[in-house]
Amino acid sequence: MKRQPTVTRIPALLLLLSLLAGCSESADTAFTAPEDFTAWSHYLGDPGRSHFSTLDGFTPENISNLEVAWEYTAPDSGQMQMNPLVVDTVLFGVTAALRAFALDARTGEELWVFGDSLKAWHSTSRGLSYWEEGDDRRILYTMGSDLWALDAATGKPVAGFGDGGRTDLRAGLPESAAEKFVISNTPGTVFKNLIIMPLRVSEGAGAAPGDIIAFDIKTGKVAWVFKTLPEAGTPGSETWENPDIRRSPVVGAANNWAGMALDAKNEILYVPTGSAAPDFYGGDRRGANLYANTLLALDANTGERLWHFQFTHHDIWDRDPPAPPNLLTVRRDNKPVPAVAQVTKQGYVYVFNRLTGKPLFDIEEVAVPPSTLTGEAAWATQPIPVKPAPFARQAGDLTEADISPYAPGRDSLRALFNRSDTRLYAPPSLEPVLLLPGYDGAAEWGGAAADPDRGILYVNSNEMAWILSMDETEVVSGNLPPGEQAYLINCAVCHRPDRQGVAASGYPALTGVGGKYTPEELRALIANGKGMMPGFPQLSGAEQEALIAFLLQQEQGATPGDKQEVAAGPAGIPEYQVPYQHTGYHKFLDSNGLPAISPPWGTLHAIDLNTGEYLWQVTLGDTESLKAAGHPPTGCENYGGPVVTENGLLFIAATKDGYFRTFDRHTGALLWEQALPAPAFATPALYEAGGRQYIALACGGEKLGTPAGNKIIAYTLK
Repeated sequence: MKRQPTVTRIPALLLLLSLLAGCSESADTAFTAPEDFTAWSHYLGDPGRSHFSTLDGFTPENISNLEVAWEYTAPDSGQMQMNPLVVDTVLFGVTAALRAFALDARTGEELWVFGDSLKAWHSTSRGLSYWEEGDDRRILYTMGSDLWALDAATGKPVAGFGDGGRTDLRAGLPESAAEKFVISNTPGTVFKNLIIMPLRVSEGAGAAPGDIIAFDIKTGKVAWVFKTLPEAGTPGSETWENPDIRRSPVVGAANNWAGMALDAKNEILYVPTGSAAPDFYGGDRRGANLYANTLLALDANTGERLWHFQFTHHDIWDRDPPAPPNLLTVRRDNKPVPAVAQVTKQGYVYVFNRLTGKPLFDIEEVAVPPSTLTGEAAWATQPIPVKPAPFARQAGDLTEADISPYAPGRDSLRALFNRSDTRLYAPPSLEPVLLLPGYDGAAEWGGAAADPDRGILYVNSNEMAWILSMDETEVVSGNLPPGEQAYLINCAVCHRPDRQGVAASGYPALTGVGGKYTPEELRALIANGKGMMPGFPQLSGAEQEALIAFLLQQEQGATPGDKQEVAAGPAGIPEYQVPYQHTGYHKFLDSNGLPAISPPWGTLHAIDLNTGEYLWQVTLGDTESLKAAGHPPTGCENYGGPVVTENGLLFIAATKDGYFRTFDRHTGALLWEQALPAPAFATPALYEAGGRQYIALACGGEKLGTPAGNKIIAYTLK
């Protein structure tokens, strides 16, 4: 039986909830739905991030005739999360090594490529942004901390933008962030002559603040800033035990990394923010922590806050919203209501009137367990929507019977399950917590698709359980060699103190790195990061050299504590270390590397947000080893979102098994599937060029241990 949470109703708490929600009850202003869903010139299709198209060339009747129209082979391979843009007959995208490119959208012929190096370790990229004014047409995208403006016709930097075509994303941040890790994985949102940028920053102590920054597209100068860590005495500061939290040398972040949505008609920007840093232990940031884990509705012209709602109070689980919200219209009392819907890692969907911030389904403050860690103060309740029901199982739904029937060694898995805390919002502790949905979430950065006029949401979901646990921080001795100090402080939490990594969770071993990277490449990797690994620009040159020497000497047989023939430099030990440290990212897997809970492991859902009820739910993807043995589909991990069409189709790749699939969006029935040359952990783009319709996607693989690829593939009808 499904465990029901306890609902508490405390007048003082409700008063605080009203403060946190910050909703205006003013009358709705005029609303006009977007008019054109035939183009794909914005990230995820349109400013409302609908993933939706009214193009009707592909139908349920002819989709079996889909075939490859063209392939583009990128000059570098690896994970590509990018959603292409198409303007007229040109397709724009970003390769795995962050080279921006333009192709003929009809043939795949390369028109230009920007980026000198195939060794750009900065990050993955989910795409780019497009802006035009008359004959001035620009592509905007990021590499490291630089926001570039490129001439859309030639790929050359725009001279009048910033310094030679680029501006530093840190320009709008305080001086204390000047040398900190700040990049952007997700395209900025274009509004008039502004581009408002998501920021990815460190998640540890001393992270940069995650302010929302608007840049002038013509000049590259900062136009406005919304401070997500509020100044003392300003709204939101009262939700921190330390009201001057912005000046804390320890606390940072509350950043938008997942992207934003824009109501261009009403000039409102919707910004979901992530957790405050450091993650997992919040003893230095006690309080509800506005504006972290919050949906902000901002005036797109000025950055002024219009309303907000906080999804997680005092986040100690890294429960940041993983994707942009979706703008759509729902019906209440047979009247259209402009809505904004936010999917979450927890598997919840929160739905609001997007003009007033009023929830369109009740949200209840539910009592959750207190923390047992010294100095920590978990918030007493968390806001849970009454509808829709979660689109993923919760840890508390599971029993021993839910251990996977395919798992060998089920007794040991049962033992771990039984000693793990499965309560709703069980706080991190020295004992294991079963985190389901897991760290990456039920919903993830691919986001949901929406029928913007009919109020239907389509979301793919992961059901991967992880084990969360903390340990008392072991003080790193200043007597250790500086490279070993730097490794233990910055790297060991993911790659383990013995450098063996956790391959099943995507954290590779750091043994043998000398055979993979040159010292120069390691230096760039440490400074800039790669994929989901953050960079460590705060390390001095001497510390970086010591870390490289430690890795390479360990590889050659030296033991920890051996003297390193490098300049010692600074000790590398930070002035402050949190008293408890996250022990790393560990999936709950069986000895075959498969999820230890019973299927489904990946799912796809259609939710009617007019009623809050589900229209259908199906498994998404399969496990080849079990499929070969004749078992029914299990679903599998998936990253990348769907595309839906007005005339009844849903396209999605995203899955670890490497297929591209089409479903009937009304019933969930599978209509067509084809294996890709490498998995496409990305959202497709549907477009028309030269009188034909195409759907294109990036096949980069590499994630989840899959083979790397380097293809952009476009499909059309035979």
